[in-house]
Amino acid sequence: MAAKKAEQALVEEWRDILALHARTQCELDRALHGHGLCASDFEVLDVLAEGGTTGDGCGYRVQEISDQVHLSQSALSRLIGRLEKDGLVERAMCPEDRRGVRVVLTAKGRALHGDVRPVQRAVLARMLDVAG
Repeated sequence: MAAKKAEQALVEEWRDILALHARTQCELDRALHGHGLCASDFEVLDVLAEGGTTGDGCGYRVQEISDQVHLSQSALSRLIGRLEKDGLVERAMCPEDRRGVRVVLTAKGRALHGDVRPVQRAVLARMLDVAG
C-alpha cells in the first residue's frame, strides 16, 4: 500500500511540473506576442545572446542550439529560418572553423533580445515565484 501511495505521489508531482510548464509557456507566448515572438523564438535568441559574447563569437551550430532549447532539429531549423527571414539571426561560416554553418544574432536580433529579455524574465519570476 505504501509503495502505491509513493508511486501516486510521484505521478502527481510529475503532472504538477507539466502543468506549471504549460501555464508558464502560455504566459510567455502571450507576453512576447506583442514583440512578434513566441517563447521558442525568444529561447533561441537568448541562447545566441548568451553564447555570442564568449568564446570565438561564431555562434552555435543548430545541433548545439537544439540541445539547449529542447526542440527537434527540424523544428529548430524552421524556427531559425523564420528568425533569419525577420532579420534577427543569420547563418554564417566561422573563419576559425569551416566545418559547418553557425547561427549568430544580427544587430537587430541583439537589440530585440535586449528589449524583450526583461519581459521574459518578469514572466518567469512571476510564474515560478522566485522574485519573492
